[in-house]
Amino acid sequence: MAEIFPTSLVSNPHLEELTSAARQKPVLWEECRGLGLISEEELRILSIYDKSGVKLQEVSQEEGAVLAQALVNLTDKLTRTDTLQRLLVLMDDILEGKDTNAAFFHETSVGNAKLPYAPLLKCLTKDDDFLALKSSKILTTLLSTAKKPAGVDLKDFFQWIAAQLQSKNANVADIAVQNLESLLRVSNYRVQFYETRNGVSSLADLLERSGSNSQMQYQIIFCFWLLTFEKHIAEEVNAKYDVIPAFLNVAKASVKEKVIRVVFATYRNLLEKAPEENMAALLVHKILNFTKNLATRKWSDPDIIDDLEYIRAELEENFQSLTTFDEYVSELESGKLSWSPAHQSEQFWAQNSSRLNENDYELLKRLSRLLATSNDPLVLAVGAHDVGQYVKHFANGKKVVQDIGAKQRIMELMAHESSDVRYQALLAVQKLMVHAWA
Repeated sequence: MAEIFPTSLVSNPHLEELTSAARQKPVLWEECRGLGLISEEELRILSIYDKSGVKLQEVSQEEGAVLAQALVNLTDKLTRTDTLQRLLVLMDDILEGKDTNAAFFHETSVGNAKLPYAPLLKCLTKDDDFLALKSSKILTTLLSTAKKPAGVDLKDFFQWIAAQLQSKNANVADIAVQNLESLLRVSNYRVQFYETRNGVSSLADLLERSGSNSQMQYQIIFCFWLLTFEKHIAEEVNAKYDVIPAFLNVAKASVKEKVIRVVFATYRNLLEKAPEENMAALLVHKILNFTKNLATRKWSDPDIIDDLEYIRAELEENFQSLTTFDEYVSELESGKLSWSPAHQSEQFWAQNSSRLNENDYELLKRLSRLLATSNDPLVLAVGAHDVGQYVKHFANGKKVVQDIGAKQRIMELMAHESSDVRYQALLAVQKLMVHAWA
């Protein structure tokens, strides 16, 4: 999948319906002139282009500049909701009229670096759904076409997007994702969004909630694809958000070629940008087998064939070097524990129990956090078993487990509703109560 990005485009039936309603609300341009908010020339041009039937794609360079300046200034100064709605509609009409029309708005920054963004950012905070959604679309268009960094702090905009990704209103979440699809083609915006509180986690949660909505799945994973062009993001995004198995589940259930294509384009980014961090996880989750199966299908897009071949070759080359301990670590990092061979092998624990102590007990603490936070009976049963095996095979394990708080949780699990969890917790407690190494 080549690094070709879409033009800025947000299209949503709900927003279009709201736009049609707002389009009917008149703006009293004469009154604005009387209050000194616009000049005589601005009044003349606004009156012309506010009339239905006037083609905004044909606006001249001179008149376009006047229109943009007047609309941005009025959006900044006026407060009435219906008037602001109409101003945003006209602003968006100009931007949709022709791709080059965005330049009219960028020119408003001459003499005031906060324009054209500050008035639109203010609309995000208004108690009106249309103002927030429409201004977000306009902001996205302007930010995506800007030749220089915005003269305002965009932190609030990315925080707003993160909040909308959590919305239970499917239309609102859809618009937020479409905004991201355009914004994340710019490297600087990728970093800003990635560092936004709850930004990526909300995007991952939305993917989990997307059900069988293939268009939404495609859009969300497309955003992750764009994010993974940044090396430091590719290095840690799977460890933090468990995206490799999440994308695999989507691809396995999807019949849409474009969904599978964007999943494997993202896997390729992860391998190319950060092979050391992602190779084991891709192998552990059996992406190699799935890739081989997909390679036998007929695809209309040559990009997916190229990505599948690249991923297959890379994974096959590294398959033999994957150790059982690598598999265990990747499973632990994913939080999806199961009765894979490593857990049940006495030899594995005899050889590797002390490795859970590395980097200030990082892996043991991760196991303890899983026991404290997971609601999955399988994860809890396997995790309790692992704690017991660690205590059995590491001489000072009993004290370490107690110090990090895992012992108390294991004892609580003896009262769990799952009989398997209770049984494994009981076995672990028995090991905690004796010195098996004595």
